[in-house]
Amino acid sequence: MIFSKKDFIFSIITGLIAGTILWKITVFLNVSTFWGFSFGWLILLVPILWILGVNLGYFLGRWMPFFNQFGKFSVIGFTNAMVDFGVLNYLIAASEISSGIFYSVFKSVSFIVAMVHSYFWNKHWSFEAGESGNGKTEFAKFGAVSIISFVINVGVASIVVNWISPVLGFTSNEWANIGAVVGAAIALTFSFIGFKVMVFKK
Repeated sequence: MIFSKKDFIFSIITGLIAGTILWKITVFLNVSTFWGFSFGWLILLVPILWILGVNLGYFLGRWMPFFNQFGKFSVIGFTNAMVDFGVLNYLIAASEISSGIFYSVFKSVSFIVAMVHSYFWNKHWSFEAGESGNGKTEFAKFGAVSIISFVINVGVASIVVNWISPVLGFTSNEWANIGAVVGAAIALTFSFIGFKVMVFKK
């Protein structure tokens, strides 16, 4: 497989989404500069990284076809993570609550928003399922995998945030994001296997 015009356009779009949200998160966490420069440059850098990531997947796919999809899936996964974290941080900023039961509620809301985002990109880009399958059955399977991934994501994130005290001098807001990263990373691996085997298989 080769890097196509569709790959280029989708890499740019998802990169802009991820870069913009990541920049806004750094502002919220009061980490708004890097060596005196605003993190606004992420809006330009992330799309480039996404293009390189998808190309790397195709390159590795020459020997292991698995990577042809996994490169795109990873890019989508990181973009979904930014959507997830963006909604989570917005809710934390709006409520000024970053732990306890409300954190779990906020994390649940942010995950659901990211899941809807994920379905579109995985269906039409990563797995290129198009309209070939039974839409209702496909979405039901997607929902089932996503629910399990949701439990893993929210469960792991909540355990890290609510059962483990912040270390290395992290603030509660920073620790809330670390919990989200750990939950998302574990859920990402499960999701790829589930989507590939159960939902978008050809």
